[in-house]
Amino acid sequence: MPQNTTLSTLLAAGKNLVLDGALATELEAHGCDLEDPLWSAKVLLEQPHLIKQVHRDYFDAGASVAITASNQATPEGFARRGLGSEGALELVALSVRLADEARRESLADGSASGPLLVAGSVGPYGAYLADGSEYRGDYTLSPAEFRDFHQPRIAALVEAGADFLACETLPSYAEAEALLALVAEFDVESWFTFTLRDSGRISDGTPLADVAALLRAEPRVAAVGVNCVPLELVTSALGTLQDVTDAPLVAYPNSGEAYDAVTKTWSPAAGVQRSGTLAGNAALWKDRGAMLIGGCCRTTPRDIEGLAANMTPRDPA
Repeated sequence: MPQNTTLSTLLAAGKNLVLDGALATELEAHGCDLEDPLWSAKVLLEQPHLIKQVHRDYFDAGASVAITASNQATPEGFARRGLGSEGALELVALSVRLADEARRESLADGSASGPLLVAGSVGPYGAYLADGSEYRGDYTLSPAEFRDFHQPRIAALVEAGADFLACETLPSYAEAEALLALVAEFDVESWFTFTLRDSGRISDGTPLADVAALLRAEPRVAAVGVNCVPLELVTSALGTLQDVTDAPLVAYPNSGEAYDAVTKTWSPAAGVQRSGTLAGNAALWKDRGAMLIGGCCRTTPRDIEGLAANMTPRDPA
């Protein structure tokens, strides 16, 4: 990996970082059929070059961080497709290589300027269930079961050279505890981001203040925040976190639509007024402590381009 810096050193230096946007949305725009429990990880098997292209598009749009296509890439998930553990973990490693290749190409041709980082995505157990549990947190595993599920993928991401881990879309305090132990075990930097029940609680009902207290004790956690949540919850959730932690904050919400886990479709959120755009909210979220801002489901390179212009305005020509 051609990096000589880390996420924590960039944040300590006061650098605001633009994250990428939705991977699955762009893969669908390229013609991929993601009606599958593996979601975007399915494309690692079938058309990995498209994943690299999407990473390129986001770097070229102004993103400084690419999040790998490993959110739902697990041995258990790939076993449903008849793939053994070794083959599954090779695909996890491939997700890092694809993002790194996109980074190298963007830097080499001048489409992007560094530093650019690759975040190894560690999605929740609920994402593997593919039933919307990542938005509810209504599953119960023992600490050992959480460890057995997450450890192989984390090992593969770290060995493949991910710059840090994005422990993301987490709905469960117990799962965050287990992942925190693995972050310490592998001595790897990370951010932790959560889905929300409301602006003050993660999806399983745990107060954000309790989550922040858990993470505060681990120096390898470089930032904490929310992702895959509605736009209208972000400002108040960041305000809650800002009151209880000094850590840099992260926000990469959805486009503002609501997801139906049964039909697997998106539609305007009933009774909710959409709260602007990523670019339009960037200044407010920065005031709430967010140093890393990007997009999740249904956001595009165009959204990230607008966000980058607001986060890091270019000098006049």
